[in-house]
Amino acid sequence: MAYVRGSWNEEAAEAYSDEYQQQASRLSGNWGHLVFLDEWSLGIPEIVPVIQQLVSWSIEHGLTRAAHVYSPSMLKRLQLEEMIHDGGAFIHKGFASVEDAVNWLQQEGYALQSAVSVCWQE
Repeated sequence: MAYVRGSWNEEAAEAYSDEYQQQASRLSGNWGHLVFLDEWSLGIPEIVPVIQQLVSWSIEHGLTRAAHVYSPSMLKRLQLEEMIHDGGAFIHKGFASVEDAVNWLQQEGYALQSAVSVCWQE
């Protein structure tokens, strides 16, 4: 799980990426990711390549599903779509409720049994 808050610059994205990789490297096999984005206020364009690299790293290390939870926001959805692309076994979806996100992850075979949590605010 990740709780993302604030408005991000490149340094915030890099710090988040470092902490996330530290935590996620403890996972083995295929895994899903639940991300809470309601309190995230978007980021500057320089975060895009940092997050794209993080997504690639995550997929290479077993991420196959990502559920993003946030109130409907066209700007947020567009920035996420710019940074995160489905491909291979990886699929991500946005949800307005935690319940829907958790249900989808469970339907896809991922239960919240052992969670690695990363919180980041800039």
